Amino acid sequence: MLRTALRNVLAHKARLMMTVLAVLLGVAFVSGTLVFTDTISSAYQKSSEKGFAGVDVAIKPHKSDDDSGNPGAAPRLNQRLLDQAGQVPGAASATGAVSGYTAVADKQGDLLGNGFANTGGNYYPGTGGKDPRYTLTDGRAPKSAGEVALDSKTADRGHYKVGDSVRLSVDGPVRKEKVVGVFTTDDGNVAAGGSLVLFDTPTAQRLFAKPGEFDEIDLRAAAGTSQATLKSGVDKILPKLAEATTGQQLADDQAAMIKTQMSGMQTGMLVFAGISLFVGVFIIANTFTMLVAQRTRELALMRAVGASRRQVTRSVLIEATAVGAVAAVTGLAAGIGIGAGLRSLLNSTGATVPDGPLVVSPTAIAVSLVVGVVVTVLAAWLPGRRAAKIPPVAAMNSVHAAPTTRGLVVRNTIGAVLAGAGAAGVLAGSGMGSDGKLPMGLGAAVLVVGVFVLTPLLSRPLIAAAAPLLRAFGISGKLARQNAVRNPRRTAATASALMVGLTLITGMTVIAGSVQKGIDNLATGALKSDYVVSLGGFDGVRPLSPDVEQTLGKLDQVTALSPLRNSASRIDGDTEYLTGVNGKTIQKLVGVDFKEGSFAGLGGDKVVVDHKTADRNGWKRGSAFTVTYEDGRKGRLSVAGVYEGNQMIRGIMLDNSTLTPHMRTVTDMQVMLKTKDGASDATKNAIEKALGDNPAIQVQDKKDISNGIAQFFTLMLNMLYGLLAMAVIVAVLGVINTLAMSVFERSQEIGMLRAIGLDRRGIKRMVRLESLVISLFGGVLGIGLGVFFGWAAGELISNGLPTYELVLPWARMTVFLVLAAFVGILAALWPARRAAKLNMLAAIKAE
Repeated sequence: MLRTALRNVLAHKARLMMTVLAVLLGVAFVSGTLVFTDTISSAYQKSSEKGFAGVDVAIKPHKSDDDSGNPGAAPRLNQRLLDQAGQVPGAASATGAVSGYTAVADKQGDLLGNGFANTGGNYYPGTGGKDPRYTLTDGRAPKSAGEVALDSKTADRGHYKVGDSVRLSVDGPVRKEKVVGVFTTDDGNVAAGGSLVLFDTPTAQRLFAKPGEFDEIDLRAAAGTSQATLKSGVDKILPKLAEATTGQQLADDQAAMIKTQMSGMQTGMLVFAGISLFVGVFIIANTFTMLVAQRTRELALMRAVGASRRQVTRSVLIEATAVGAVAAVTGLAAGIGIGAGLRSLLNSTGATVPDGPLVVSPTAIAVSLVVGVVVTVLAAWLPGRRAAKIPPVAAMNSVHAAPTTRGLVVRNTIGAVLAGAGAAGVLAGSGMGSDGKLPMGLGAAVLVVGVFVLTPLLSRPLIAAAAPLLRAFGISGKLARQNAVRNPRRTAATASALMVGLTLITGMTVIAGSVQKGIDNLATGALKSDYVVSLGGFDGVRPLSPDVEQTLGKLDQVTALSPLRNSASRIDGDTEYLTGVNGKTIQKLVGVDFKEGSFAGLGGDKVVVDHKTADRNGWKRGSAFTVTYEDGRKGRLSVAGVYEGNQMIRGIMLDNSTLTPHMRTVTDMQVMLKTKDGASDATKNAIEKALGDNPAIQVQDKKDISNGIAQFFTLMLNMLYGLLAMAVIVAVLGVINTLAMSVFERSQEIGMLRAIGLDRRGIKRMVRLESLVISLFGGVLGIGLGVFFGWAAGELISNGLPTYELVLPWARMTVFLVLAAFVGILAALWPARRAAKLNMLAAIKAE
C-alpha cells in the first residue's frame, strides 16, 4: 500500500501541483512571518544591548510627585548627586545625561528621520575630554551655544558636513546652529532611522531641563567591579526620588519591550497566514475529493483483492503526507526569502532596521514543517475516509457518483443551525457595547462556517439568477450554468475560497470608511477654528513654545486664537489634568454642546467641565471644588458650565490667566486659530512662512486633522489588502485546480459535445463562463457577509465614537466584484485551452 500510494503521487504530478502550490503559499507566509519578526526583533535587541554596553548602572527618577504630594512635579537629578555618584567605590566614571525632542531639517527644509525618534542630547566630556557614549569621526564636540554635533547617519541623509549650518527645532521656533562635529553611536533609535543632535551640556539643560539638572546619570564600573556591587554602593547615596538599575536589567527590559511590540506584528501577520491556510484547506480537500472520485474503480479493485478500509484510507493519507512534506520544505525555503524581502522592503520605505543577520529559528522550521504536513493530511482525511466506505461492487458500477439526498439534507440542516447561531451571536454582540467583542467574534466565526456548509444549497438559486445573462452566450452559457450546479459541493468548495478573502476585505473596507466618516463628523463638529498648530512627531503631543502663539498673534490674517495648555492637578486626592485656554476667544474656536451654562462664564475662577468628568465628581453648574495646582498652591474653582465632551474636546477648561502662574514650565500643546479668509492654501502658506517654514511644526485644517487621526486605519487597511492578496492567489489556484480536474473528469462528455457540433471556441467559452459564474457566486457571498460584519462591528465602534456613520463603499465593492470576475476568467485560461485541445475520439473512448 505504501508503494501504491507513492506511485499514485508520482503518477498524478500535474494534478497535485496546484495542491502543492496552495500549501506552499500558506507555509511560506507562516515561515516568512516568523523569520521576519525574529530577524527584526533580534536586530533591535542587539542594537539596544550595544546602547547599554557602556552603562553598568543607571540612576533615574522614579516618581511623578514630590515629597509634598504636588502633582506634576518632575524630579530631576542634580550636579551634586552626579559628583557623589562618581565617588562611589567601584565607579570608574559618571556621566550626566539630558535629552528631549529635537527635529532636524535637511537642506531642502524637510524633516530628517522618523518623527518619534528625533532626539537631542548632551555631550558630557569626561576623562580626557571625551564622552564614552559617542565616538567623534569628524570635527569636535560642541562647547558652547550655537554649536551642535550630528550622528553620522543623519549627516549623510542631510548631506551635512562640519562647518555647515543646520536648521533645528526643539519646541517650535527655528534654531540655526553650526555643525562642529559628526559622531557614531549605538543608540537604537538612530539605528532605526531616527536622528540624534548633541549640544553642550549647559545648552541641553537649558533646552530640555533646568540648569544643573539631568534626566539620567550613567555609571561605568571599574575593572573587577560587578554591576550588582556597584548598584549596592549607588543605592546608599540615592535620594527618595531616584532609583538605580543595572545596565543588564536595562537591556533585558528593553529586549522584553521589543519582544512585546513585535509580538503584535507577528500575531497580525500570522492571522493572515492562517487565512491563507484556511483557504488552502478548501483547495486541498477539493483536490483529494476529485482524485479519489477519479480513482474509485482503482480503489474498488484494491478492496476486491483484499485491501481493508483502513488500508485504503491510509494510502490516501500517505499521499497527503508526501504532498504536504514537499510543500512544507519548499514553503519554508520560500518563507526565508519572503522574510529577507520584507526586511528589505521595510528599509526601502525609510523605516531603517538595525543591521543584523537573517534569523531562521528552530521554531520557525518546526512550525512550518508541522503546519504543511498536518494541514494537508487533515484536509485529505475526509475524502480518504469517504472512499474507503464505498462498497467495491458499487464503486465498480459508479453507483456512488452522485451525493445522496440524505447527505445533502443533513449538511443543509447543520449549516442552517450554525449560520443561525452565528448570526444570533453577531447580533447579540452588536448590542452589548464594549462587552460584545467576544460574542461577536465567536458568532462571526460560526456564521462563516455555517455559510460554508450551506454553500451547496445557496449555489443553485444564486447561480440560477445568472441564467438570463448566460442565455446570451447560447448553448455554451446553458452548459456552463448546468455544469456549475451539477456538483454543488465542488462548486461550494471552490467559491468558498474567494468568499473568505472577500469577506475580510469588504468588512474592513466598510469599517475603515465608516470610521473615517465618523472622524470627519467629529472634526467638523468639535472645531470652529480654521487651523490647529502643533509640534509634529509620532505622538503629536509635544510641548510647543509660547513664542509660537505670540508670532501667530501678530499676523493680520488671524482674527482669533487660543493656546491649549495642560497642567496636572489634584482634586479630591485624584490627579486631574487642567486645560488652559483663552476664555475670551475659545467659543469662536471650539464647537461643543452645553448641558448647562456656556463658554461665556469661563474666566477667573470659573471653569467649564465635560459631562463625564462632572458626572464622576457629582458636579453641576455652580458646584465648587478645591484644586492643588502643579506648583503645590491651592485654589478654589467653580463650575460655570457642563458640556458634551468628545474624543477631541474634553476635560476641565479654565482661563490661561488663572492656570499659567501655577505652571513650572509654560508650554502649549497646540494653538487654535481662526483667520479672515478661512482655510486656504494661501493662508496656510502665510502661517508656515511666519513660523520660519519649520518642518517640525504642523499647520492643520479640519481635513488634515481628520486624515491624521484616520491614518492608522488607512495604513492597516492597505496592509490588509496586501496580505490578503496571498489568500486571493490561493483562491485563484483553487479555481484553476477545480476546473482542470473537472475538465479531466468530463473528458468523455466534452468529446461528445465536440462530436455533435460544438466547436473549440464554444468549449472554451463554456469552461470560462462556468469559472466566471462560480467566482461571482463566491464574490457575492463574500461581499454580503463583509457588509454584515462591517455593520455589526460599527455598532460596537459607535459606543466609543458617537459620530460614527455607516458608509457602504459601493465603488470599492464593485471593484471587488469585478476582481472576483477577473479571478474567474484568469483561472479558466489554462483549463479552457486544455478542454478545447482534447481529441474528440480519444475523449469519447476515455473512462
